[in-house]
Amino acid sequence: MSAALSITSLSKAFAGVRAIDDLSFEVPEGKAVALIGPNGAGKTTVFNLVSGVYPVDQGVILVKGVDVTNMPSRKRISTGVARSFQNIRLMAHLSVLENLLVGQHVRNASLWSLLTPYRLAPNHRWKREALKALAESGLDGYAYDTVGALPYGVRKRIDLVRATLAGASVLMLDEPAAGLNPTETNALREDLRALKSRGLTLLVVEHDMQFVESVCENVVVLNFGQKIAEGPLSVVRQDRLVREAYLGAEEET
Repeated sequence: MSAALSITSLSKAFAGVRAIDDLSFEVPEGKAVALIGPNGAGKTTVFNLVSGVYPVDQGVILVKGVDVTNMPSRKRISTGVARSFQNIRLMAHLSVLENLLVGQHVRNASLWSLLTPYRLAPNHRWKREALKALAESGLDGYAYDTVGALPYGVRKRIDLVRATLAGASVLMLDEPAAGLNPTETNALREDLRALKSRGLTLLVVEHDMQFVESVCENVVVLNFGQKIAEGPLSVVRQDRLVREAYLGAEEET
């Protein structure tokens, strides 16, 4: 199976301290891999390196075979890589549909497309695509609601829809289940499974191990910027180094 995301010998230092140290792993196309580890292990730094927020000191990042290591962050969406943030970045004063339409702007290849007002075009394709995506996620009833008035869990799911409408084929999710109640977590879990069934690839940072095990085929465990284990969670959690670094404290509770 080909890798949608390939990271090889990745390193990054801040003020002489190595935050990521010679990290290598792959995420197969259409699968989900979780980055786990204690706070400060380097998980968010990996996200920032892949998305171009930080420059890479050493190593190579490939997205579907395309070298994005030194590509400006604004151009990486064209390769299919996108991310969501732990803090939702939807515009609270706009409707759900309007937020999705704004997200679709990154897919436009021409100035004419950017200047075409969707409100004046009957049955505009952006609107059709957005409404279809909401319906597929069971969120079509919220299309014309103002985002700021919606429950937190619904907004998280809408943020996920917006990322997919931006043309993502490799989606990085930072703490997607954080702050959700059990019902909302189950709905998000089904959304992610549906995305994988449609061929999307997921890289997830998440502390909820039950959520990870139900969504991700493999995990990569980081500690002090180094990979200390990799594989299915059911296997990795038996590793002594992993138990000492992260999972052990959880399993003793």
